Amino acid sequence: MYLSDIHTHSIASGHGTSCTISDMAKAASRRGLKLLGITDHGPATLAAGTSSYFRSLTYSPRKRFGVELLYGIELNILDTDGKVDLEQELLNKLDYAIASMHDQNFHPGTQKENTTAFLNVMKNPVVKILGHIDNTRYDVDYDAVVKAAGENGVILEINEASLAPYGYRGDTRANCAQILACCRKHLVPIVLSSDSHGAEHIGDFTYAADFVHEAMFPESLILNNQIPKLKMLLSIR
Repeated sequence: MYLSDIHTHSIASGHGTSCTISDMAKAASRRGLKLLGITDHGPATLAAGTSSYFRSLTYSPRKRFGVELLYGIELNILDTDGKVDLEQELLNKLDYAIASMHDQNFHPGTQKENTTAFLNVMKNPVVKILGHIDNTRYDVDYDAVVKAAGENGVILEINEASLAPYGYRGDTRANCAQILACCRKHLVPIVLSSDSHGAEHIGDFTYAADFVHEAMFPESLILNNQIPKLKMLLSIR
């Protein structure tokens, strides 16, 4: 059983979910989580959170239903320079950011272009996690990205929604295996993420956990149960 899930989405992300942050926290509590990260999509995602929404998060309760809450964002990478879709002043007020590529904002490029975008976005000190870089539509030099992640204090995720049967990023298993191999090589930690849109899959790492265990990935590099270390790497006191 894992105790934290720091890539989840509420009603503010759109995508049809009607769950509020309270709904999400209640579900996390029922499933035994101690730490929940709300990371709604940035403004460049259709019908997602506005700048005002992310500004208001800083005033939200830090604990609900016995679960500690972190308030972050899943940023859209917009170009190879690593530009993202929320102004830095607001980013600095959030707990952390996940940076991801989504087709509607960053069309798949060459391996060099995709890799360069990831390398540049990690220069932003608020970016602490790279989201679903396993996507089969994006060719990536995983060794270069993971090495740079280690140098920049950025965490890689193994995304449940990529590996589960309901996923839509193609067969990501080969890419996930490469990510794990590079993380093992460079001693870069990972988190298992549900990427739950709504409450249904919060804390559900069924396929992600099986995958990392079958790969015999070191438990010491999986941060979900190492909450003090996870919060330290996210720069949260």
